[in-house]
Amino acid sequence: MTQDKPIPKPGIMNIAPYVGGKSKGAEGVRVVKLSSNETPLGPSPKAKAAYIKAAETLYRYPDGSAARLREAIAEMTQLPAGQIVCGAGSDELIGMLVHAYAGPGDEVLISEHGFLMYEIYAQAVGAEVVKAKEQNLRSDVDALLAAVTERTKIVFIANPNNPTGSYINSGELARLQAGLPPHVMLAIDGAYAEYPNVPDYSDGSELVAAHDNVVMLRTFSKIYGLSALRIGWCYAPPAIADALNRVRGPFNLSTPAIEAGVAAIEDVAYTAAARAFNLRELAKLESAIRALGLTVHPSVANFVLVEFPGGPASTKAAASFLMERGLIVREVGNYGLPQCLRITVGLEEDNQAVIEALAAFQAP
Repeated sequence: MTQDKPIPKPGIMNIAPYVGGKSKGAEGVRVVKLSSNETPLGPSPKAKAAYIKAAETLYRYPDGSAARLREAIAEMTQLPAGQIVCGAGSDELIGMLVHAYAGPGDEVLISEHGFLMYEIYAQAVGAEVVKAKEQNLRSDVDALLAAVTERTKIVFIANPNNPTGSYINSGELARLQAGLPPHVMLAIDGAYAEYPNVPDYSDGSELVAAHDNVVMLRTFSKIYGLSALRIGWCYAPPAIADALNRVRGPFNLSTPAIEAGVAAIEDVAYTAAARAFNLRELAKLESAIRALGLTVHPSVANFVLVEFPGGPASTKAAASFLMERGLIVREVGNYGLPQCLRITVGLEEDNQAVIEALAAFQAP
């Protein structure tokens, strides 16, 4: 048969496109965006200065290996630079892992309420997505291991998880790795790894160092405040790093991104202050919203997941109520949580505005 236009591969048109957090409110209303888990403090001034200075060399191609950034990351984390691969956000790295290690007939295993991009990238290569049930909105190691089959190629786990804010501790993470066949990759997504203030948390780097089937993913989009520049990195065993470098684009990070990233990760004091700010404001936000009679699920990230007793209808009404007041939060029905709203920790005045708006919404 002849076709009158190009047709995508089977399965592509079944993918539900990723939809980011809303960023616009009602016309004429001051907007406070609390829908995308961006830091309200913005990036380090040193990172902004480095970005501007990079404009002097915009006519030059960037360093294709992002060596300066990889070396800066290695210096700050004490990880080997040769096992660090950079990407245009950790999103690109997720896509590269799936592209390199999964395909038609394979399975990609994720937690029930895991980050949507795992599923999207898996579908794009023709792999089947398998979801393991969670317990109390936490990834369940036993359920994940029970779902592994001979077709499983990658297990993705976000720790802390988005959108729930929950985490599994270092012991559970190690148990998950130990229970996987050696040919199954464990990809630990640490997009929010800088935020937890709990003694039993691990970003998983020690598992990468000890095993050939573990990868740790990180991003500059959250605590470093460089979402617009799309900077991510991963720490991987040498063989996996080699595979990723073979499939990634030759200049996937721009020079301004590389230079801003170096300055951001080296500004340790700014990052520490951003972390301390989040810890303080997260606790205040959780406490105040709970006092209104709403369920706030425990979070170790930079957002809260608020559950409304009236179910999806009440949740949508709350989102609209907040939107009318210029407070944009995230509805998470596409994550299987239609009864919840995800609210990013904002500036003090923004958090107070959220609390007051929710109190008004809850008022009889």
